[in-house]
Amino acid sequence: MSEQHHPRRSVLMMGAGAFAGFALPDLVLPGLAFGQDLAPTPECGADPTATLAQTEGPFFKPKSPLRSDLRTELKGTPVVVTGFVLTRACKPVANALVDLWHADAEGAYDNRGFRGRGHQFTDAQGRYRFLTIRPARYTGRTAHYHVKVQAAHGPVLTTQLYFPGEAENRRDPLYRRELELRFAAESVGRFDFVLNRA
Repeated sequence: MSEQHHPRRSVLMMGAGAFAGFALPDLVLPGLAFGQDLAPTPECGADPTATLAQTEGPFFKPKSPLRSDLRTELKGTPVVVTGFVLTRACKPVANALVDLWHADAEGAYDNRGFRGRGHQFTDAQGRYRFLTIRPARYTGRTAHYHVKVQAAHGPVLTTQLYFPGEAENRRDPLYRRELELRFAAESVGRFDFVLNRA
């Protein structure tokens, strides 16, 4: 995808055509990998719960590039972060902004450029996908991704995503089990964002 630094709202007006040819892996989860007993990601439906909001932290940077592959100039274990953006009624949210940023494999954020940073827009089925690396933990924090999600003309959901089974999870005061990625394969993590809208 392009790495142009479009203002996000301008890109939003480009519409769903920004995802022409956007190939996604099979997102069906037959079960949790490695027999993990994980709390489900926030679920829509009969007892809807919106995704828990968390702080953006000190390293958010606006105007990230429009791209799904964040591996440029990053070394580390490859990870696919994928899923859907949904309403509480389980309706897909098309053309929603999903902005992801994280530390590198040394636990450092790029505050001068845009390594480990990028945004995209969901397709007609509300799907998103990023190709990136597993971030390292750093002092006081377990491994995590930062995310902002916004439907067109809606409020911004800011949150963080975590890895299951990390020893540092229990020592990180921000960690929440309901924000863990679910892994159907060792390098493919899924999280469905549920926005607080009908």
